[in-house]
Amino acid sequence: MSLDLVDPTTTDIPADAAAMWLLPTPRGALHGFSSPEPGPSQRAVQALLCGQQAMPLASWRQEQDRSGRMLQQLQEKQWVQVLRRQVPAPDVRLGDFAQHVIAPLSGERRAVLASDSGFCLGHSGLDQELAETLSAAAADYSAFAARQARRGWAGAQRVAFHSDPDMLLPEWSFIPLWIDGSGYWLLLAGEPLLNNLAMVELVWSIRLAGARFAAPL
Repeated sequence: MSLDLVDPTTTDIPADAAAMWLLPTPRGALHGFSSPEPGPSQRAVQALLCGQQAMPLASWRQEQDRSGRMLQQLQEKQWVQVLRRQVPAPDVRLGDFAQHVIAPLSGERRAVLASDSGFCLGHSGLDQELAETLSAAAADYSAFAARQARRGWAGAQRVAFHSDPDMLLPEWSFIPLWIDGSGYWLLLAGEPLLNNLAMVELVWSIRLAGARFAAPL
């Protein structure tokens, strides 16, 4: 995905913004889809990834930013980026999904996408058995995190596992995502490379794929 960005320090954006489009940053995609009960800023980010193309800024403002303050807030937190040109949604086939979308998010190019029920939806750089084991572990951790949240501690939402006693780099990182009411886990080996446009492509692809990524009943 190639982007023609407006200078992020620019604040002089016309009210109609007829020739501009919005897209989440990788950081914004993580924020927007990090909660099963999204708040206003998260819903505003989610709205940007619901179509086959990046959303026109004018349309988004009409739907999500009637007060005129939301865009400024999202830009200050580096959750959205303003584009000079329209960009299409990623055209990723299900069979290529793991290799082209989730693998670049791992420093070792070993990654798994799992449902929160423990079903392996895709993997790259590791065998099927390990991918299924990690998917089951993610489901177990999901239940643990939910229990802690009910007790009032929200700090268990995501986790990194280390085999090195120095704890310099994680062996695996477990990152939860909630997309259109469904829970997912992104499992990354080594250094997580989350500041990557592949993060935006991942969420966008899942939203457009819909039932293709749902675990079988």
